[in-house]
Order: sequence, then C-alpha cells, then structure tokens
Amino acid sequence: MFRFLVRRILGAAVILLIISALVFVLFYAAPRDPARIACGKVCTPETLELVKKNLGISDPLPMQYWEWLKGLFVGRDYTSYGHCDAPCLGYSFQSREPVLDTILDRFPTTISLSLGAAVVFLIFGVGTGMLAAVKQGKPLDKIASSASLIASSMQIYVVGVFATYLLVDQLHLLDRASYTPFTDNPGKWFSGLLVPWLVLSLIFTANYTRMTRSQMVESLTQDYVRTARAKGLSRRTVFFRFAWRGAMGPIITIFGLDLGVLLGGAIITESTFSLQGLGMLSVKAVGTNDLPILLGVIMVAAAAIIVFNIIVDAVYALIDPRVRLA
Repeated sequence: MFRFLVRRILGAAVILLIISALVFVLFYAAPRDPARIACGKVCTPETLELVKKNLGISDPLPMQYWEWLKGLFVGRDYTSYGHCDAPCLGYSFQSREPVLDTILDRFPTTISLSLGAAVVFLIFGVGTGMLAAVKQGKPLDKIASSASLIASSMQIYVVGVFATYLLVDQLHLLDRASYTPFTDNPGKWFSGLLVPWLVLSLIFTANYTRMTRSQMVESLTQDYVRTARAKGLSRRTVFFRFAWRGAMGPIITIFGLDLGVLLGGAIITESTFSLQGLGMLSVKAVGTNDLPILLGVIMVAAAAIIVFNIIVDAVYALIDPRVRLA
C-alpha cells in the first residue's frame, strides 16, 4: 500500500507541475495586457513599465514562471509589496491583496457548500439507487428511474431561482441563501446553506441514483453473488457483503472526482445564490482580468481533484486487492 500511494503522489506532483505551466502560459500570454489595464486611461510608457515591474510581469515569460514557481517554495520579493512568504501565489491585480489570503478567505464557503451537498446527494442518490435495484421492474424502480431522468435534465440556475421563490419568498419555509461561519453560529450556517445544498444535490442525486442502480443490478447477476445465495447466506448478507461491495468501486471513483471539482468552486451554484466562494471569485477575476487570482483558483481546483483522486485510489485499493497487485 505504501509503494502504491508513493507512486500516486509522485504522479500527482508531476501533473500539478504540468498544469501550472500550461495555465501560466495560457493566462500570462493572453492578448490583454494586465499592466495596461491597471495603468488606467492616461498611461505613459514610463508609467506602464513601472506598473509592470510592480506587478512582477516585466520579465520574459519563462522567468516569470520560474519566479512564480520558486515563490511556492521559498517565497518571493516584490518591488511594491515587499516579501511574500511561501507558499506565495502572488498579489491580486485589482485588490493588491495576497492571492493565497483571498483564496483562504473564500474557501470555507466553498467547502461548506460542497461537503454539505455531497452528504445529501451521496445518501439519497446511493440509497435510492440501491432500493431501485432491489425492486427492479416494480413501481418503485420505475418511479425512481423516471424521477432521476427528469432531475438530471434540470439546470441549477433555473431550479435555484424557483426554489428561492417558492421555499423562501412565498412559503417562508427556509432562510435565504447566505454563508455564516460555522464557528460563529452553527444554526445559521446550516439554515443559510440548506437551499443551495438541496439545489446543488438535486442533479447529483439523480446521477448517483441511476449509476448505483445500474451497478447494483449488474453486481446482483455476478457468479459470486449466485454462489453466496446457493450457500444459504441471508439476503442481507448477500446484498451488503457481496453485491454492494462489488458495485461501490465505480461510484467511489466518480464521487472523488465530483467532490474535487466542487471544492474547486461550484461556479453556477455560487453565482445563483450570490455565495462568495471560489466560484464567484473566479467569475469576478475573469471580468476584471485578474490573472493571479485566476491562476490561484485553478491551481487549487486542480490540486483538489488530484488529492481526491489519490484518496479514491487508496480506498479503491482497500476495496479491491487486485488494484494493489496491479
């Protein structure tokens, strides 16, 4: 297991390095000059060069990337801002604040939204899919399959507006979407995120219902499950110890990818409910051409996906010993 994880971690480090280089080149080689934007309408060549130096983009592109990469490990010195301690992701072109501090300030909102929604769609999606597989061909199976097909066709920005209008404005059953730190008020934290959780988890629940049902139906027809039944084991033992374990592999893989993507910023959900997370931060950065913020958010999203991939690999290896042998 140790060698298995070491290989995955080394591979992840290489992938992050490649992603950082590609993203850096794509954004810093963009046609729009961030220095000219920051310089304003009345901008002389001398002022433009000074702004480039202050922003740290006066050097050639390879040197800029090397300084940015070096800043992650040993920090970086800026003309206007002084020394930026490692890990340094630079400074925002707009707010002049450290990128890492800005991301850390927004990250709790995204974590709360993502983990809460993940708990909802994992419990209801997997649970409904398992029930549909057990009741295959019966009314419950048909209702669950039809409902999941309809729900997966919906869009978050439509469902979010409708849910807010109905549940918040008209029926007054739930609070309007907002974020309150959990340490400040757990009750308000829960009530403020309940509507976004339900809306975000709707489509994921539908997808996990269909996926779990198909995996369970296939697993229940396997030879080892028939053998377990022939040995006289109870239906519960056959279902959970053999069929359920065999069906969980693909579901765990997809769940790790989905959670990693959500932690990188649920852009549509955060924009729909005006939650100030990483998704909203990236949207605003695109509008203002704030390249350091964009680069930082993308790197955090990539790191989240890769980390959860490693976790999924480890869990998968525990479930299926053949993975460790491979």
